[in-house]
Amino acid sequence: MLSRVAERVYWQSRYIERAENTARLLNVYSMLLLDLPPGTKLGWHTLVEITGTHDLFDASGRQSVERNMMRFMLAEDNGVSLLNMLIHARECARTTRELMPTETFENINNLYLYAKENLQKAVARGPRHDTLEKIITGCQRITGMLSGSMSHSDAYRFVRIGRNLERADMTSRIVDAGSGSLLGDVQPAGKRRRRKAKSGADTLRGAAAGSGIEPLENILWMSVLRSTSAYQMYRQYVKHRVNAEDVVGFLLMNVDFPRSVAHTMGELAKLLVAMPKSGRVSRQVRRVRRLLNRAEIGDLLEKDGLLQFIDDLQVQIAAIHGKITDTWFLPRK
Repeated sequence: MLSRVAERVYWQSRYIERAENTARLLNVYSMLLLDLPPGTKLGWHTLVEITGTHDLFDASGRQSVERNMMRFMLAEDNGVSLLNMLIHARECARTTRELMPTETFENINNLYLYAKENLQKAVARGPRHDTLEKIITGCQRITGMLSGSMSHSDAYRFVRIGRNLERADMTSRIVDAGSGSLLGDVQPAGKRRRRKAKSGADTLRGAAAGSGIEPLENILWMSVLRSTSAYQMYRQYVKHRVNAEDVVGFLLMNVDFPRSVAHTMGELAKLLVAMPKSGRVSRQVRRVRRLLNRAEIGDLLEKDGLLQFIDDLQVQIAAIHGKITDTWFLPRK
């Protein structure tokens, strides 16, 4: 298998997963407007903080208001929008069509055409929900088609490696943003913490002060769970109310939930056993798993250490991609 082919298969999978995650995040964030009490304002800049595109957005000089943010993240030709992700995925699939079922490329192409026609309209609130739901469903259809009809050879292993690494990255980003937004301003009396979080501690303004703190905190952590399609599964594991420690622990440490960081790292470890020359990548995955295993979420919350822990975790997850690139995509480096 040529290294350039392996790289395109890997990135096709990452772009499809990233498009699905971004669509879900934007949908949940928009729906959050309906759940928040009157007078509460959303800080839309948090969306570009989560996706890591804040520098590009800030360079444009635009205000962080809903319409500007949605146009930037949905339909602009800026290299990082939802439409651009599907363009990149389509190009990767086009150049590796012989490795996957014909229907897969057709579905990727149809999803791109649908996005091209409809994402600009989704900047407005009215059609946004239905449009994003169809994109999420389209991405899931492609994922299921690859699982059910593509030979589970090295090519498919690169599909799964890309998918799991992308899931780990997005889940850690969402937890990071939720922690930075909530822990600084929503704390029990006497334990109020002030931290200017990189993910936007001003996400919520106005309603955090006063008697409505606890219900507001619950609403926000439920939105964090819904951003990763984790709410229903979380409720099966945790019987009492939604709270920071349990949500963070579930999304980072639960080995059964397929979008948790612990589960994705376990899947990567299994996949790498069958891959040639995977020693450096496997060692980096083990570092991430050890970091997770040593973490005590309750202590990290109590000692203001969670945000630093998640920063360290994200650096280690990014290092897995670097090892993958050095091992299989740039083998002469």
